[in-house]
Amino acid sequence: MSLKALEVKAFSAGEKPYKKADELGLYLEIFPNGSKLWRYKYRFSGKEKRLALGAYPDISLAEARESREAARKKLRDGIDPALERKLGKIAAKVSAGNSFQLVAEEYITVKQEQSGRAEATVAKSRWLLEHLTPALGSRPIAEIEPAELLAVLKRVEAKGKRETARRLRSFASMVFRYGVATTRSKADPAALLTGALAAPQVKHRAAIIDPVAVGQLLRTTDSYSGSPIVRLALQIGPHVFLRPGELRHSLWSEIDWDAKVWNITAARAKMRRAHAVPLSEQVLALLRQLQEHSGDYELMFPGQRSHKRPVSENTFNAAYRRMDYDKDTLTSHGLRTTASTLLNESGKFHPDAIERALSHKDSDKIRGTYARGEFWQERVAMAQWWSNYLDKLRAGGEVVPFNSKTATQEAN
Repeated sequence: MSLKALEVKAFSAGEKPYKKADELGLYLEIFPNGSKLWRYKYRFSGKEKRLALGAYPDISLAEARESREAARKKLRDGIDPALERKLGKIAAKVSAGNSFQLVAEEYITVKQEQSGRAEATVAKSRWLLEHLTPALGSRPIAEIEPAELLAVLKRVEAKGKRETARRLRSFASMVFRYGVATTRSKADPAALLTGALAAPQVKHRAAIIDPVAVGQLLRTTDSYSGSPIVRLALQIGPHVFLRPGELRHSLWSEIDWDAKVWNITAARAKMRRAHAVPLSEQVLALLRQLQEHSGDYELMFPGQRSHKRPVSENTFNAAYRRMDYDKDTLTSHGLRTTASTLLNESGKFHPDAIERALSHKDSDKIRGTYARGEFWQERVAMAQWWSNYLDKLRAGGEVVPFNSKTATQEAN
């Protein structure tokens, strides 16, 4: 005999659980604590099974009957509803573990951190992931469609951040490919978006290339009143052509005092290639001054809060702003442009020796391999000449204009 809605409401708790049957396998189980649970009893492959349908009054009698009928339909189709539910829960759990954010974090750990990628590269990847997480982080990576990713990228592009949008697409593509390689995704939707974004507007880094202005910069740097470690970094930077990230992460163990060489490991270099920097007498003297402030630490340029972390990414540019050099006049990376331009215009050194000093990657793999061992003696002489030339500019000495046909190159 089928149940009535008023009967279901009136059933009260007893000392022991008891059941009240409806029809076609549906019944209500009443517990001593007063809770009432709907269940469906059925047989599948000769075995009696039960399927929980929810608690009353959250699930009414009518709703319980609808769930029972849905389960009966599955049985007619040869599907075990209890097993289907169990598998669904497992799939949901696996899907949650395969969210875009978790796969991306695993990619960064396995393919970057454990593979020895530079700290700056890892930090940049985490920064990109932060941009993608709000919209895509919790989404199962296998379910993300190209249009869904494109909407995120277009929002960034609409803010005028074209380069950021381009980098986000590239990073997302690497994550999706890692997902494919680890069988958690079937395709790379980011690859289908190639060409869907506006091309970034090329903006050369601000740099000072007038020799007189370079001399003034060096004098201003000498009088910088901030942290002595930052001041010494600003004084050393123009001499050695290192990228800002390479400079601020420098380690004392990289300095070979006897050979007068600064050895940048492949793990730290932007181009993933070991880079040796010949040191002039001026740089050696500055490094000895720096030893008085950070010589007891592993890092050459530790931050103020902890000697285990380098000065922040924006420290050098912030120092230039304090010295009244705005972002359209000078950036720390622009010092590489300064060196490239003036060294090329001097006509004293082979262009390839200058490129090697800047640690630029040769597009010709054979030529690049051959050039690695070449020009070292010329680079040693160039390092000392350059430091002497900077000293002359600092002192305000006569500046002889260079008459070179060599085009100014943007130092990346």
